[in-house]
Amino acid sequence: MNKNLPAIFVILATFFMISFITNILGPIFPELIKSFAIGMTLAGFFPFAFFAAYGVMSIPAGLLAQRIGEKFVMLLAFCIAMVGALLFAYWPTFELAMIALFLVGSAMAFLQVAINPMLRRAGGSEHFAVLSVVAQLLFGAGATLSPIVYVNLAELSQQPDSFLISLVPQHMSWLSMYWLFAALCFVMFIWGAVTRFESRGHSDDYAKTYSLAESMALFKNKVVVKYFFAIAAYVALEQGVANSISIFMLQVHDMDTQQVGASVVSEFWLMLTVGCVVGLAMMKLFDVRKVLAWFCIGAGVSLAIAIFGSATMALWAFPAAGFFLSIMWSAIFSLALNSFSDGHSAIAGILCTGIVGGAVISPLIGLLVQTSGSLQLALLVLFLPLGYMLRVANSSNPLVNNHTLRFFEKKSAEQEA
Repeated sequence: MNKNLPAIFVILATFFMISFITNILGPIFPELIKSFAIGMTLAGFFPFAFFAAYGVMSIPAGLLAQRIGEKFVMLLAFCIAMVGALLFAYWPTFELAMIALFLVGSAMAFLQVAINPMLRRAGGSEHFAVLSVVAQLLFGAGATLSPIVYVNLAELSQQPDSFLISLVPQHMSWLSMYWLFAALCFVMFIWGAVTRFESRGHSDDYAKTYSLAESMALFKNKVVVKYFFAIAAYVALEQGVANSISIFMLQVHDMDTQQVGASVVSEFWLMLTVGCVVGLAMMKLFDVRKVLAWFCIGAGVSLAIAIFGSATMALWAFPAAGFFLSIMWSAIFSLALNSFSDGHSAIAGILCTGIVGGAVISPLIGLLVQTSGSLQLALLVLFLPLGYMLRVANSSNPLVNNHTLRFFEKKSAEQEA
């Protein structure tokens, strides 16, 4: 099938936006505690409100995408995200912050559900695994740039001649990011509205539609459940590592959270982006299941070195873990959708519900720290989701395999003809 390049560009830019917005919570977390004068326990409700939205809104988003179309869901998501960002920027109180972050999280859930089937159609099912890695590459770029933009924009907002000084309170310079989010969401809404996407009649995604009861019944499908938990495992692993790096470097190696911890976190996301480039090349040469298995093993080795190695080892092992995490989301999602011939919007909704795994891992690690008295022992829980993903890599049997280049395979007479 022919690729719809304008649609692919919009979808890939949306992946960047999702990451750019989602991964600002880590860098501004200390400022949230300071601005609202709260402790770590209450502050934990900020990421919880955001990721809990995935658990609540992903299935309704999938149903809405089936009934009306993914483009409508995408445009609606940018509107919701813009409202949430403006609500946070205009009235920065703790209570409204919870509502605003839930709205933004809901919008991200809508986008995740809509754009994965859209990317599969726009680029072709046989290229979906590779395009998913490109999307993950831009996702990593968004996560890497978000803290950099935040630091510079926060400084700009406090300049006497800055246009932001009238919009951002002096002690809440981080709010400048939410003004930026609102503006970017408006731009993405216009871009998406003027872009042509494939109609329903051109896609097998609409060969069958699912009601709410039928969507919930998908949880009885063993293949759906397997990939649902695989997505939950990946998000738990990613957020568990990313959110633990700074505090780990402080508690275990007595290193400053801002000078060292934040730098290692940035390198973690940067290496996740670099890993996407390498993973992209490997997926053109090898079956996605093999690549996923190899990267799971690499992540396990890197994580073990980071947890139990010296301070010097941890400084490079945590970013190395990010490198090996790079292709896991895209590999799992492509394997899941390519395991079914129809109903991809509903299935994507089920899969994105698994992102709620990001809401539970940090409290779980905190509970294990209290129980064991050791952050190093508590982080061993991250090997459970990693082991599960390795099992999924070895047991998957998709209907459509990713397209690979075969340099040395001899063609048959029919293929030559």
